[in-house]
Amino acid sequence: MTRSVFTSAAFAALLLVPTPAQAQLPEPVRAMIDAAIATGDEAKVRTVIDIARITNPDDGKELDTILAGFETRLAANEAAQAAAEEAEIRSAGIFENWSGKGELGAFMSSGNADNTGVTASLALTKDGINWRHKLAGRADYQRSEGVTTREQFLAAYELNYKISDRLYAYGLTQYERDRFQGFAARYSASGGLGYDVLTAGPTLSVKAGPAWRRTELIAGTTTSNIAALAAADFDWELSDKLSFTQDASAFIQSGSSTLISDTGLQASISDAVSLRLSYTVEHDTDPPAGAVKTDTLSRITVIYGF
Repeated sequence: MTRSVFTSAAFAALLLVPTPAQAQLPEPVRAMIDAAIATGDEAKVRTVIDIARITNPDDGKELDTILAGFETRLAANEAAQAAAEEAEIRSAGIFENWSGKGELGAFMSSGNADNTGVTASLALTKDGINWRHKLAGRADYQRSEGVTTREQFLAAYELNYKISDRLYAYGLTQYERDRFQGFAARYSASGGLGYDVLTAGPTLSVKAGPAWRRTELIAGTTTSNIAALAAADFDWELSDKLSFTQDASAFIQSGSSTLISDTGLQASISDAVSLRLSYTVEHDTDPPAGAVKTDTLSRITVIYGF
């Protein structure tokens, strides 16, 4: 989150509070320490004070006092910054503090349809003090000689409540449309618990809970089923410019269960723009007549983060 003007001003004011005059510390040494303190760089301040201890071994107590004063002002600034950020989050309007990414690119498919086309998606996230909102949408579309050969749409909204640093409760609603898989609309709703298994280096989040699904088939029939949802989200930054992602989900139910795996490799072009290669496999255990069980989709997309 961007630091507020108030926080920056408060930090500058705290750091510019004069260091209490020392009786014995040589003036050039004191000036060097004050210059380091003015930068606000804790590592630099500690380095300068450590050097001063070597060159002025008899002034250890004075150096301890200076360092303690800097640490106190630094802690006060961090507390003020945290309070300002929390106040900014709490006062944010419904359209504020969203971050996200948009994707646009091409795909090549096999299974129910063998062709190339265009794909577009948008994912938005808003983090609050205890709540997190996620919005996602994706469209894959292809027309060949005036005939639509692929038409797949997805829209989802997920709400998370943070129970602890790693544990959270979730609620998920989802809409899908895929005529080539045999359904005009499929609605899903699920609620349960999620847990952040890995939070440093590679990250892994899992969630599971009961679900309900309603499927409106192209043939005109409608089915409703109680199901179970299990999902995992794995991200691994292989380097500063390259990352690996693996998302998997499963709706298990009587009738046709759905298993989805999305594997991606993302390379950063700039701070905001990335190139992503991904491969998605969707498997329905008992699809409608005329549809194959496994559908695959390879995508090449350009991502813009904001």
